[in-house]
Amino acid sequence: MLKIYTSAQMRAADSYTINSLKIPSEELMRRAGLAIADEVAAVAEASDKILVVCGTGNNGGDGYVCAEELLRRGYNVKVYALSGRLSADCQREKDKFSGTYAATIEGDIIVDCIFGTGLCREVTGAQADIINAINESGAYVISADIPSGLSGDSGQILGTAVRADKTVAIGALKTGFALADGFDCCGTVIVKDIGICFDECDFATIYVDEDIAKMFPARPRNSHKGTFGTASLICGSPQYVGSAVLAVSAALRSGCGYVKAVCDEEVRAAIVPNWPQTVFTVSCDFSSRAVAIGMGCGVSRVLYDNIAYILKKYTGTLIIDADGLNSIAEYGAEILRNKKCTVILTPHVKEFSRISGLSMAEILSSPVQAAQNFAMEYGVIIVLKGAGTIITDGSRTTVNARGCSALAKAGSGDMLAGFMCGSIARGLEPTDGAVCAAYVLGAAAELAAGECTDYCTVAKDVLDKIPQAVKNIMLSAAE
Repeated sequence: MLKIYTSAQMRAADSYTINSLKIPSEELMRRAGLAIADEVAAVAEASDKILVVCGTGNNGGDGYVCAEELLRRGYNVKVYALSGRLSADCQREKDKFSGTYAATIEGDIIVDCIFGTGLCREVTGAQADIINAINESGAYVISADIPSGLSGDSGQILGTAVRADKTVAIGALKTGFALADGFDCCGTVIVKDIGICFDECDFATIYVDEDIAKMFPARPRNSHKGTFGTASLICGSPQYVGSAVLAVSAALRSGCGYVKAVCDEEVRAAIVPNWPQTVFTVSCDFSSRAVAIGMGCGVSRVLYDNIAYILKKYTGTLIIDADGLNSIAEYGAEILRNKKCTVILTPHVKEFSRISGLSMAEILSSPVQAAQNFAMEYGVIIVLKGAGTIITDGSRTTVNARGCSALAKAGSGDMLAGFMCGSIARGLEPTDGAVCAAYVLGAAAELAAGECTDYCTVAKDVLDKIPQAVKNIMLSAAE
């Protein structure tokens, strides 16, 4: 399990380390610069021309330390210095730099030390021109701490951003690495410990194979289908038959013992040929450990009233997806306050905007905080789907880093809800079930895209790769 931190948490950790642990900022900057130099040296050839692009803040100070160290090691290094008022620490390290300065952005390796995690404005003017020149240079690009122009909190590109081949994260991973554009900007991420201490602050996590494998414990041979629980799915309509098929299919792949579907005859007829083991019922089975509702149901007052009824009567875990979310947005989220069950909401950003009343821009600028606030207010678990899916109950927060653009297709959400429902039905705690589903679907999508490309992969391709994805996760953890 990996820890990830917001920009504010990083500032607090820096302050605690400097002021409470009495490690001088100069020493931390020295350690950071040396760590960056090590990663440059790991890819540099003796003949390479190395350009370190230094900003005016402490990220620029790290760059000057890095450049001086590379000079000491005998590399061909120049610094491109951005103009402006320098921070005290940056000025100190610039004064120590003994090398030469470049007038243009060119080199075999370019080290990006322009902006750090504190950037909260759009990059414009000469600074934007420099970032664009780095991206157009054809050089191997290494970013110090974070690609310049990338938000450390949201993963959004602030006007323009460096697209790095490698990012040397100082101290810890940043939240923005695993959200929005972070995946495309960061390249390979290397974390360097320089002694920054995180004084019991809250943090989000990124799960890895080892963590997810624990969610697939050995199944006792002396067991039966009832051992692994029942998942009930209220899904489908004549217009959206496929949604129900995909949701039921994914639930059956989750490892639960029974999958029950509440659907009309047309939907039933589409499910039976491929999944005859599905149990069909006329109403929700309140004895099920988990219930999912909304996939392909169509937005309606009837669906909303059904959700309200389940919330009042059911005591298991209720997953509300797709048209269930849109029905709540249409008729009122206040029903979420009157519930006996654990509730998981699975919106994408647009759906979350409708439910929360926040604009999409507000959500995207601070997605983790927005999800946490809503989860706390309504006492629910939010699965905010995106390039990095955020899963939070308001206090415990996880960002899923598995997946690819192949999931940006119709049907992905249906499969997620189905697999989540089945995972919780077989015994996973609700938040773990959500984490497991997002991770496995992401891993399956990566496998499918590897064969079909991100362009040509469809939902069924991902569905077919779920067994191999689970197997790979379990094998990886066993190594």
